[in-house]
Amino acid sequence: MIIAVVNSKGGVGKSTLAGSLAAWLHELGHRVVLADCDSQNSSSEWIAEASPHVKIVRYETPDAVLEGLPQQRKEADYIVCDGPGSQTETSRALLLWADLAIIPCKASMFEARALAKNTAFVRQAQTIRKGPPLAVAVLSMVGKDFRLTKDMRDAADALKLPLATTHITLRQAYADAPGQSTLVWRMSSREKEAAKEIDTLFRELIPEAANTNVVGATRAKAKLRANSKR
Repeated sequence: MIIAVVNSKGGVGKSTLAGSLAAWLHELGHRVVLADCDSQNSSSEWIAEASPHVKIVRYETPDAVLEGLPQQRKEADYIVCDGPGSQTETSRALLLWADLAIIPCKASMFEARALAKNTAFVRQAQTIRKGPPLAVAVLSMVGKDFRLTKDMRDAADALKLPLATTHITLRQAYADAPGQSTLVWRMSSREKEAAKEIDTLFRELIPEAANTNVVGATRAKAKLRANSKR
């Protein structure tokens, strides 16, 4: 499964979401690739330290995305792609391969307007591919102002874009985790709400990933491969 975390705007939490998702899937026992397509390389530098067993690739151009992702699919259960904050052609390339597009967005009227542009990219890919990718918006960095959150829900409804029930709250833990080369669920107990929140979100977005039968089968295959090399 190829998962593209995309938004044409920067600063909406794409790297936090993509890096956390790649590490979460890996810790469930899946074979995971993190494809960092953002020139800042924030997610790959973070995950290389926080979860070093996650395979990392970097794609700097749309052509690299189009050529590289099919190859990664042969080697992984999940490829999580961290899209750029600009370079819309790279985002378009990701959507031409993605099975699932996750669109993180802040809860503001500016973001509500930008959501229409991002949704248009998804619709173009769906038309070309006659179906995929599935798409869902995730409210990110949400504060206590319900009115702004409601505006985003109304905007998503108008665009007929599913909006995840779970949102990412504005918490210091998400900013601190990369600086500490860790993940929110490994931080102190006072960050347990952040850990619970992101786990709930990922289970909502990819419920099959946490299926114990699937995870058990994946681990069994890995063990067999390891034993065969001895």
